Amino acid sequence: MPLCHFLHRIASFAITCVLCASLRGQSPPRDQHLDHGARNMMKSSDVAFAIKAAQGGLAEVKLGRLAAEKGSSPDVKAFGQQMVDDHSQANERLKSLATSEAMTLPADVDGQQQSTYEGLSKLSGAEFDSAYVKHMVMDHEADVKAFEREAQRGTDEKIKSFASQTLPVLQGHLEKIKSIQAEMGNRSK
Repeated sequence: MPLCHFLHRIASFAITCVLCASLRGQSPPRDQHLDHGARNMMKSSDVAFAIKAAQGGLAEVKLGRLAAEKGSSPDVKAFGQQMVDDHSQANERLKSLATSEAMTLPADVDGQQQSTYEGLSKLSGAEFDSAYVKHMVMDHEADVKAFEREAQRGTDEKIKSFASQTLPVLQGHLEKIKSIQAEMGNRSK
């Protein structure tokens, strides 16, 4: 599901919960990912971004380890290791930020990311390289768009700053993986 649809659903659900609770004379429900002062409708898109970024970062590390181990191309292996290194650092920065914002981030990948991992783990050789590279291109294109959007429109300054600082790294990853993909295409001709 695209991030914008996900964010719209979260906002719609939160508004519905608040309205229903107020009509019944109750306090609105607490968001499970936020604590005291972080509960704020203006920040719901920032929270959704942080949650999605956390899961994405975990997936990049998990898939990167797989590529470093199973890749047949030295470029794929090196890119996989770069994913492990760069996304582990970003994940630590995001965890620290979440702690300061009293936010709980997911500790593991989501079902779709796990399914991707399982599918890739069954492949080997050039077939693995091709599928991994294709996935990384699509994933980083989506990530760059999401991080650009947060860096431009985010309302929580800490999360917005995280997106701004991480964006150049993601753009570098996208450029590098597209270069690897082009090189693989040239070799197969």
